[in-house]
Amino acid sequence: MGKELRVAAYAICVRESSGATEILLARWVSPDGGKQWTLPGGGMHHGEDPIATTIREVAEETGYTVEPVRLLGIDSINHQYPRPHGEFADFHGLRIVYEGRVTGGELRNETDGSTDLAAWHLLDEVAHLDRVDLVDIGIELWRTKPALGRARD
Repeated sequence: MGKELRVAAYAICVRESSGATEILLARWVSPDGGKQWTLPGGGMHHGEDPIATTIREVAEETGYTVEPVRLLGIDSINHQYPRPHGEFADFHGLRIVYEGRVTGGELRNETDGSTDLAAWHLLDEVAHLDRVDLVDIGIELWRTKPALGRARD
C-alpha cells in the first residue's frame, strides 16, 4: 500500500454584510466530477510557507487578496482509497486553517483549477450546502478557537 502525505493551507473568511454573517467558500470539483463547497485554499508547494500557500490559493480560487490574521488549527485526516490495478493508497492529510481577512481584489471564479465557483454564503445556511467536512471543521475552529487548535477529538 502506497503512503501519501498532503499538507494544505486554507482560510476561513467571515464578514458581516447587511446585518448577516457570511462565509467565503469555493466549490471544489472532484476528479469524478462531483462538486462540493470547501474553504478556499489548497496544497503547499515544496518549500512554500503555509501562510504564502493560503494567500496564493485564496487568490487563485476567489480573486481576493487575503491576510491571514490568526492560526486557528490543524486538522489531520487519514483514509484509504483505491488506486489502479487493485492497489490502495494510505492517504494522510494535514489541513492548516487560518482566519483570513479580505484586503483587496474582486470576487471571481477560478478557471482551469480544482474549483469552479467562489461565493459568499450566509453562515446560518451552510448546513444546507453540499460541502466537504473541512467547512464544518473550519467553522468550529473559528467559533471556538481551541487552545490546541484541534476541532475534534
